[in-house]
Amino acid sequence: MDLATIIGLISGTVLIVGSIVIGGSALIFINVPSLLIVCGGTIAVTFIKFTMADVIGSINVAMKAFLVKMEAPENIIKEMVEFTRIAKKEGLIALEKEKPSDPFSAKALRYLSDGYDEGLIADMLNKDIRLMSQRHTTGQNVFKGMGDSAPAFGMIGTLIGLVQMLTSMSDPSAIGPSMAVALLTTMYGAVMANLVALPIAEKLTLRSEQERLNKSIIVEAAIAINRGVSPMVLEESLKIFLSPKERQKTEGEKTKTE
Repeated sequence: MDLATIIGLISGTVLIVGSIVIGGSALIFINVPSLLIVCGGTIAVTFIKFTMADVIGSINVAMKAFLVKMEAPENIIKEMVEFTRIAKKEGLIALEKEKPSDPFSAKALRYLSDGYDEGLIADMLNKDIRLMSQRHTTGQNVFKGMGDSAPAFGMIGTLIGLVQMLTSMSDPSAIGPSMAVALLTTMYGAVMANLVALPIAEKLTLRSEQERLNKSIIVEAAIAINRGVSPMVLEESLKIFLSPKERQKTEGEKTKTE
């Protein structure tokens, strides 16, 4: 589970609700017509913009932002270096007995143990990465679309409330509820866009980049294993994917082990 996403969402909600409670009664900020306009309108437009499959798929993709913690690149490198040692000692066929932690790694090892040539391995694994990026991009676009639509429907609700208010100026008791719809829809739209939809879209973008990096490491390692590269050479070549800080950390752990 990704605690950063959970902490951010909960703390943002607590700050907004806390500010409302401190300022007075929280019940005055609950308005059903405003919620229907913003939430209902945003969902309706999302289904207009995207297919049913895309919307449902984006929900599954969004769950990754909350539930899935990406494997650290240095751990992927360690695992692939270990597979290289096994391949050097026992041959590529021995890799079929291994149980890697990542399904993509398992696919790469299966290709190696089955004797696929280098070009075919690279082509099939890179195709998998491209299709993954397309799926993630669709999920990101769904939430970005929601983030764009929510404030727009907030403005639509504001206009509806203002029209209702202006047409009932002769009845002072109707001005308050109409003004509440006008202001609360704007607030609901801003909160939905900036606390939920757009942050999730950005987190999915980050997740996609992290997953692409991990899979790229696996592709490079699979090609190197197929070529018979030594574990030491492979480890050094894969460190290029790490940041300078991560490289120093890896070197420090290696020195302690030695």
